[in-house]
Amino acid sequence: MYTPKVIDISQWQICQIEDISDRRYAGVPAMRQWKAQLDGRVKSSILAGIGGAAGIFLLAALSGASNTPLLMAPFGASCVLLFAAPASPFSQPANVIGGHLLSTLIGMLASQVSGPDPWTLAIATALAISLMVLFKIIHPPAGADPMVVLMGHENTLFLLFPVLSGSVVLVLIAMFYHRLSKTASYPYRQA
Repeated sequence: MYTPKVIDISQWQICQIEDISDRRYAGVPAMRQWKAQLDGRVKSSILAGIGGAAGIFLLAALSGASNTPLLMAPFGASCVLLFAAPASPFSQPANVIGGHLLSTLIGMLASQVSGPDPWTLAIATALAISLMVLFKIIHPPAGADPMVVLMGHENTLFLLFPVLSGSVVLVLIAMFYHRLSKTASYPYRQA
């Protein structure tokens, strides 16, 4: 009966293999540059994921500890911008907080006029987009807020908890996270 041989690859052998591959591409500048870019993308993608997880975890934990709703689904999309694209104009504090407030307010006004029928959902979303553009506070995740309000039959307190308080806390978490991790300057200040 044949018994396969178990080969133990130690840490030393793995390092040796990596050194060989690095030396093989040492003379090829394009490969070195590509490898450095790939390493940078992997690092930044992991850090962005950690930032998003930290943001949602802290919002959820604060929400549970204070017995105050601070979390809503569009904040997950806000985390993508805050932690993966912090220099984007859409990620800036005024855009995040203002976009969510304005869009939620539009959803609340629409809910006073009509229920969550297709026309109301469409018009409220269109109005939220148009006014975010007009007031220069575009935050794409906030485009979902009128639908959240209309479909969830939210009351006026929803504007304060979770929308205002949650978006402010999320922006503060992003500021602290980027300073701590030194991944980006947030909020972004144009030179």
